[in-house]
Amino acid sequence: MKTHARVVIIGGGIVGVSTAYHLARLGWGDVVVLDQGPLFKNLGSTSHAPGLMFQHNNSKAVCQLAMWSVETYLAAEREADIGRTVFQTGSLEIAHTAARWQELKRKLGNALAWGLDARLIGPDEVKRLVPIMKTDDLYGAFYVPTDCDVRGVKVVESLAKIASAAGTQFYANTPVTGIEIKNGRAVAVQTPAGRIRAEYIVAAGGLWGPVVGRMAGLNLPMTPCQHLYVKTGPLAELAGETEEVRHPIIRDQDRDMYYRQHGQGYGFGSYAHDPLIVFADDLRADDHPALYPALDEHTESAWSRAVERFPALANAPIIERFNGCFSFTADGQTIFGEAPQARHFIVAQAVWVTHAGGTARAVANLLVHGDPGLDLRELDVNRFQPHAGSRAYLKARAERQYIEVYDILHPQQQMESPRPLRVPPYYARLKELGAFFFESGGWERPMWFAANEKLLYASAVDWPVRSGWAARYWSPLIGAEHLAVRERVGLFDLGHFFKIEVSGPGALAFLQTMTANQMDQPVGRATYTAMLTPGGGIKCDLTVTRLAEDVFWVVTGGGTGPMDLAWLQKHAPTDGSVHIANVSSAWTTLGVWGPRARDLVQSVSYEDWSNAAFPYLTARDLFIGHVPVRAVRLSYAGELGWEVYTPSEYGLALWDTLWEAGQPFGVIAAGGGAFDSLRLEKGYRAWGADIHTDYNPYEAGLGFAVRLNKGDFLGKAALEKIRAEGVRRRLCALVLDDPRVALMGKEPVLTPGAETVLGYVTSANYGYSVRKSLAYAYLPVTHAAEGARVEVYSFGDRFPATVAKEPLFDPRNERLKV
Repeated sequence: MKTHARVVIIGGGIVGVSTAYHLARLGWGDVVVLDQGPLFKNLGSTSHAPGLMFQHNNSKAVCQLAMWSVETYLAAEREADIGRTVFQTGSLEIAHTAARWQELKRKLGNALAWGLDARLIGPDEVKRLVPIMKTDDLYGAFYVPTDCDVRGVKVVESLAKIASAAGTQFYANTPVTGIEIKNGRAVAVQTPAGRIRAEYIVAAGGLWGPVVGRMAGLNLPMTPCQHLYVKTGPLAELAGETEEVRHPIIRDQDRDMYYRQHGQGYGFGSYAHDPLIVFADDLRADDHPALYPALDEHTESAWSRAVERFPALANAPIIERFNGCFSFTADGQTIFGEAPQARHFIVAQAVWVTHAGGTARAVANLLVHGDPGLDLRELDVNRFQPHAGSRAYLKARAERQYIEVYDILHPQQQMESPRPLRVPPYYARLKELGAFFFESGGWERPMWFAANEKLLYASAVDWPVRSGWAARYWSPLIGAEHLAVRERVGLFDLGHFFKIEVSGPGALAFLQTMTANQMDQPVGRATYTAMLTPGGGIKCDLTVTRLAEDVFWVVTGGGTGPMDLAWLQKHAPTDGSVHIANVSSAWTTLGVWGPRARDLVQSVSYEDWSNAAFPYLTARDLFIGHVPVRAVRLSYAGELGWEVYTPSEYGLALWDTLWEAGQPFGVIAAGGGAFDSLRLEKGYRAWGADIHTDYNPYEAGLGFAVRLNKGDFLGKAALEKIRAEGVRRRLCALVLDDPRVALMGKEPVLTPGAETVLGYVTSANYGYSVRKSLAYAYLPVTHAAEGARVEVYSFGDRFPATVAKEPLFDPRNERLKV
């Protein structure tokens, strides 16, 4: 066995072997693939997966990974020439309820936005494609002609043949027993056959991912879950069939079922049974650890549903049935990337066949080019909050992911449990005011307050009232709170903000290299900036306040904070000159925003809060009542105001002080719904929606936060090139002609009267001050001029819109800087 390799891949399933294949395509052949069992019909999910590949996903990144997977498997089939491995029969997602039909219209919008070939077809066309399926109760189907069914083991064999020819070596029956970490970097793996040194180690251990992760010091929140699959004997209606798969693969999501052809027989899987979690440590140590006996009651229920949809199955024998294990995570997504405590250890876990080839391509891109090639923030290994490591939490969330896998889920739909987990010190006050909470990163975040109902009747402003889909997880109180903040003052819960202290003699130099804006500011100055990828993509946006010559206060979003912290830790010098501390739990935060904000804080403070004493983008340590605070003059609402930080034990007293003092000024508690509409009117970008690593600051309209003349920083060379060549697209504000149109985001933007897709909606809301329906989208520069006309597709309809000059509210920032 080799004792050194450039890359060691743990796992010889479809993810690991696909990674070897893509590395070979990029010229890296010094690769070792280790599997604890045989090659290539191994012990994991690849060997029993039915192979259905539905490329569509509501996530652009996950959809792209699936499209990359199809490309990968087809290319390997052609090159390896070992027989048929991919059956590109297309897919059907059928609807026999009005709600599902509407959902399929929404899916079509996603497909258009993501560049996936798809269309809606009627029952007659469905019947033509699958003659043995009952279709007289259908509204129609979502048809993707490029979707596939694959022979998983044969695909792995084809990929391995190509990788082997490039130099990759495969070792069967060679479990990894340990991973060596030296100075925070993975350097070698231990096996019963010996030690292998490596420049990089890829964890593609499938069901055993948690076990592999622990060897590198990582707690990966993923677990195997059993899933029923049944195969029938021959059907008379398919007698003489010579193709293994001719019919499109099928999802009947209203019945929690899916189907595929097996030559003259059929197979079906069911999500209609209770989740059956098997923790990775409890998998059997035998020849079939990923297979469990199917339960009779689950089989009978699934069989009844299958016969209802496929009457021809009624007299067919069952020739095989089993529960196969697949990986589920705490949030239903793959786990991808590199953690700072184990550099050069790349995680590619909880990946199914549909996305394996694409995920492997992203791994190879990351190793060879330093970037995965698309924005994978939703899959980032560093995204999880501490509670996700709990087995109790993981079990509860994985079970729910299984139950909801085919449900129609609203974009704003919230998980019901386990909650609440993380609350601010003044949580009881929020509840007393009738807060309706969303959850993010474990935090309970108020979206609106029932106590503000009186504002609805007091307001003379009328705005569109939503109905149906758009009205879910929404309230007209959002508009009332929005206007009250614009007119008076609001208290916003910002307790979820993620706070990082960067200190030490090397702190300034470090932050200069990590951010695009100038960090060498006077003490007490706050700066909006972004961290970038080497390619110039926006890794995150944040504010940095200089507290002392060598102490900086870095604030970012609560949901994304763990990823931003990991990015800083990954790039920090190892000489002790920089100390990075997560101080989020030590401090809580309130936003005090609105034209009466200064009156409010001044009324309970002996310090001077005037514009002259406390100008925009500055910070001071002072007191509000008896409470010590750190106030930073920033406002995501676009109004006069401050982010007010205090040690967490003072949080309740701070709320009570401001609430009581604010009554003469008309203070209200304002929620996240108003927060979002206020920021959209001002054109403030939301990370993860309007900005992420697929976009650079110049096309995002954030060029003002870039200082190319400050010295070198991560992503600078890429930005210089982009600036010299010019951008091809820009983030644009759109105003819908019809103010009653409520968009959710991700809707495709089209040329008027044509089918050309220009982009898709990144953010949308109603602007209660400007009284317009607003959206943002990246558009080609040829369509980005003010006054340009476009159309937005939503649920089968097209809505005209106009590119507008931004921001639509207070374009001179007069209210913000008063």
